[in-house]
Amino acid sequence: MAHPIRIAPSLLAADFARLADEVKSVEQGGADWLHLVVMDGHFVPNLTFGPFVCAAIKKVAQQPLDVHLMITDPWRYADAFLDAGADLLTFHIEVAKNGDVPALLAHIKKRGKKAGLSVQPDTPVETLAPYVAQLDLVLVMSVFAGFGGQKFMPSVLPKVARLRELGFTGEVSMDGGIAAATIATAAAAGTNVFVAGTAVFGKPDRKAGIAELRTLAGGAAAGS
Repeated sequence: MAHPIRIAPSLLAADFARLADEVKSVEQGGADWLHLVVMDGHFVPNLTFGPFVCAAIKKVAQQPLDVHLMITDPWRYADAFLDAGADLLTFHIEVAKNGDVPALLAHIKKRGKKAGLSVQPDTPVETLAPYVAQLDLVLVMSVFAGFGGQKFMPSVLPKVARLRELGFTGEVSMDGGIAAATIATAAAAGTNVFVAGTAVFGKPDRKAGIAELRTLAGGAAAGS
């Protein structure tokens, strides 16, 4: 069964001084999930949301919080973000050497939340093979994590089909350079969750921006 098209605006592109209003704006505009990128200054150079901000967003949000941990030690911080309201919690396979990946995935699911793993553009998707049965979501990075202003990398698209060959049946998300010019290509490859920052928050009419992305993705998915 095909997964539904989901548009997940990335709150990293929102106006932080008006965060509650920004959440309301994209939810009224048709957002399916709200994407929160957590950076720790270690796995990636920048710092972003902590659990307190996540909890504040949860108080005003109606849609699920899709929390992406771009951090070195998700084992240490997973519970803090689950307590703060994460509905989906994704961490990077590149930090697998730092802890027990199956145990953390099992813990997230035991707490009643959805568990995901993410892969950088230069990480082979085969690294996820041991975990596909535990995963609800795979987040394929279409730019390198933690660096803004990068262009969408079409070289990552074959990873989606390869995931299916590996037996993954969950949802495939893509993050990085997702916009009107790229979303159809990503959808045709089999992606169904689209993390979009400026392609949503950069539009004066968020509803129109989300609708355009959804239409382009849906048309490409139907024709693939």
